[in-house]
Amino acid sequence: MAATDMAEAEEPAKSSKKPLIIGAALALVLGGGAFFALYSGLILGGDPTDETAAGTHGGPGKAAESGPLDVAFVPIEKMIISLGPESASRHLRFEAQLEVTPAYQEDVTLLMPRVLDVLNSYLRAVDMAELEDPTTLITLRAQMLRRVQLVTGNGRVRDLLITEFVLN
Repeated sequence: MAATDMAEAEEPAKSSKKPLIIGAALALVLGGGAFFALYSGLILGGDPTDETAAGTHGGPGKAAESGPLDVAFVPIEKMIISLGPESASRHLRFEAQLEVTPAYQEDVTLLMPRVLDVLNSYLRAVDMAELEDPTTLITLRAQMLRRVQLVTGNGRVRDLLITEFVLN
């Protein structure tokens, strides 16, 4: 009898797999719920008035309810910025266009002297090494866009499109 008691003591107790199954099911449900909340925009979501999030764009080939092209462009006149004497290049030729909401096209055009001033001031302050680095154009564009948006007001300028950026 002592031998059977020893055999029972050496055999480990069997654990239940019930908590493992419940944990896995709970993880799937919570993961699916989190995916849905992120995908639908409930968490970290975009603008609730965004047409693509609301599904009002109608699909490929169909125009949105607000019109086929809800965009206007305001040209920025060509600027020639003189660079410092220590630079290999002497001048920067810069030309761009502002992508604006059509309702604000006239307002942005009226503010063009301020836009030119802020762009000219910024481009003169940029270090020459940054201007000569081709990968910096993306950063410069973002910085210029942010400054233009501050001058023109929130929601008026959507993008800054650089059409000419030449060092000579």
